[in-house]
Amino acid sequence: MPSSTIESVSPTPVKSGAAGSAKFPGSESRKYNYFEPKGRKASHYEDMTVDVQPDPERYLLQDWIISFPDGTPTYSKDWTAAKSSNWHKFRAVDQEWERTHYQRQSTICGMVQNTIENGRKSGASKRFDRAWIKILEDHLGAYKHAEFGLGTSTMQAQRYGYTQMVNNAILTNASYKLRFAQDLTLYLSEIGLDIEGFNNEAGKKHWLEDPIWQPTRRSVESIMGSNDYLEQYFATNVVFEPLVGELFRSGFIMQVAASQNDFITPAVVSAAEADYERNLANTVELFHLLAEDEQYGTHNIGLFNSWLHKHADLALDAAHHLQPIWSQPRVKIASFADALAQAKNRIRGIATEIQLTVPASLAV
Repeated sequence: MPSSTIESVSPTPVKSGAAGSAKFPGSESRKYNYFEPKGRKASHYEDMTVDVQPDPERYLLQDWIISFPDGTPTYSKDWTAAKSSNWHKFRAVDQEWERTHYQRQSTICGMVQNTIENGRKSGASKRFDRAWIKILEDHLGAYKHAEFGLGTSTMQAQRYGYTQMVNNAILTNASYKLRFAQDLTLYLSEIGLDIEGFNNEAGKKHWLEDPIWQPTRRSVESIMGSNDYLEQYFATNVVFEPLVGELFRSGFIMQVAASQNDFITPAVVSAAEADYERNLANTVELFHLLAEDEQYGTHNIGLFNSWLHKHADLALDAAHHLQPIWSQPRVKIASFADALAQAKNRIRGIATEIQLTVPASLAV
């Protein structure tokens, strides 16, 4: 990295590539450090992430080397309606980069596989309540398609992030969603080997045709269809996850499974709850930063409120249509009303952290 930069601590921008022509964070240090760390010292995550993606406004004298045929640059701030006075300020809370992400994904995959193998060896799935098996076929099998859709959406969205830090946070989010969709697919396939007549195709049919799941499809497809990558990221973690994802995973599957003699499914699903906590922390950090931006904060808050209202209507409709699933287990120990109240409380807490106003439909 050359010792000159057009983004420097000098009074005026420097347009020279000569050594020593500009002062920037770390200029006087004998250590390799050319950016302003979030803490006292740069973390390993920052060393591996900050400014890995080039930006003509930082450390470069030339413009983008490559652009699209219509003149659109390689990366553009116009790919989202949100604005920032410094896109490079964001740091992911989980500080995850390639190596740590692969390690964590590998650990989760090993945990899930061990859970499934140990459960099959003990014959656990043969003791599942018959009504519960039907629920796993139809509804857990349907829900995996929602996870895949959100994973596909965020995978597409991450390409448009203006900095590597934003890209990484959205990309790891996508990776977790796609892995969990795969977890569910493999899990249902493996326990199906031990359950006579288990129908692995039922979930797809319910996802495509069952009225219970059509509003969820509509909500997911609305997220996928957005042409604003930050709207996709926002709608996934701020709106859909608490109102639909957590509602179904934690408010139903993990609450009810044990009473149906099922101790395997909650362990598999629990990985997704931990994934979401990490994804949510990163999401809140980014959107809180944009809401607090001295130059564009007011604009951003108005924009985020519009996204919240738009996607909350769809997600809340999806949540209400899932209600019949709570009545299907033979042993009923969870209430849809309680689960929905918890989901609404969750999204109100998230909105407060980003300084947003929740719609009246979520206020109570």
